[in-house]
Amino acid sequence: MKNLYMIGGIMGVGKTTVCQILKQRLDSSVFLDGDWCWDMSPFRVTPETERMVLENIRFLLNSFLCCSAYENVIFCWVMHEQKIIEDILSGLELSACGVYRISLICTREALLERLQKDVVSGIRTEDSIDRSMERVSLYEGLDTIKIDTSMLSPSQTAARIVEAAKGNI
Repeated sequence: MKNLYMIGGIMGVGKTTVCQILKQRLDSSVFLDGDWCWDMSPFRVTPETERMVLENIRFLLNSFLCCSAYENVIFCWVMHEQKIIEDILSGLELSACGVYRISLICTREALLERLQKDVVSGIRTEDSIDRSMERVSLYEGLDTIKIDTSMLSPSQTAARIVEAAKGNI
């Protein structure tokens, strides 16, 4: 049986870092960051690019799920709306797969601190702070397991995800 870990969360919560750690902890794993499918210049969000990105994500995830080399498929993306999660899942072959929908959340204070650090480091732009803060509350309404990362290291967060998949959270 394969496992699909869908890790969502607001920009700056630590999804990519946590998933890189998770990839090392889980046997026979592969990781896809949805942001890689949006890595374009100039960045354009149109109905056409949205459709293309979703199709590319589903194609890659299905390829990983069908490949015998992988037991664990890890996917992360912002996924701030239930419809995004369902649109991705609706195009996947999941008959022999456990699916774990997880949202990484944190307090507004912790998020602000992380984003400001990223801005100073040149990883993000100043406008990303407002965009992220506007979406923080959207994650509470999702049909996902919530893991509060405010006081957790990325390694501790990855451990919590593994525990959640075992049904221990």
